[in-house]
Amino acid sequence: MKNYILSLIEQGEHQQQDFKYKITDAQKLAKSVSAFANTDGGRLLIGVRDDGQVAGVRSEEEIYMMHAAAYTYCRPQPSIRFDTHIVNGRTVVVATVPPSDKRPIFALNKEDGERSAYIRINDENILASPVHLRLWREQQSALPVVTTYEDTHALVLETLQNNQPLTLNQLTRRTRLPRQQVVNLLARFIRYDLATWQYDAPQFLFTAR
Repeated sequence: MKNYILSLIEQGEHQQQDFKYKITDAQKLAKSVSAFANTDGGRLLIGVRDDGQVAGVRSEEEIYMMHAAAYTYCRPQPSIRFDTHIVNGRTVVVATVPPSDKRPIFALNKEDGERSAYIRINDENILASPVHLRLWREQQSALPVVTTYEDTHALVLETLQNNQPLTLNQLTRRTRLPRQQVVNLLARFIRYDLATWQYDAPQFLFTAR
């Protein structure tokens, strides 16, 4: 098992792996859980520094916070498995988070009760856009989607084709449509492969196919 953990550490942080030196705030860990669950899944190596050095989990309290992050500060509760390994006499906890079929998974803010969903891009946890949230909700709906192609659909697609890539705000201004309507249409277009998105820090960009 030692060699297994060391082989994971050698990979470094990436789309499906994150290092956590220690857990001092369950909410921060919940962001990582949300990001993995909403994207391709992944694992957190807890007790490992950013540079790959094994520091170990220091107390039972940290292990309690890990469970709290998954089951108290994430909604709906995601699937997550905790496995404990000993590496050079130090405890490393591997938290494995599969991709969720109940997206979006939200991380809760214990101060104000607000909730935010994250996605994983490379080695970062990024706040999901309103378009992601709408897309996930449509995908979770049991109701069939019936779309009538209207002038507004053509306007958004033509604007994307002629000016791509565009941020959500840019697209809203150019089409002069209500922002929520643009969000709904973008989600529908992405779902049916008429449009796509990319992340160019610090913003999401949308393009027509």
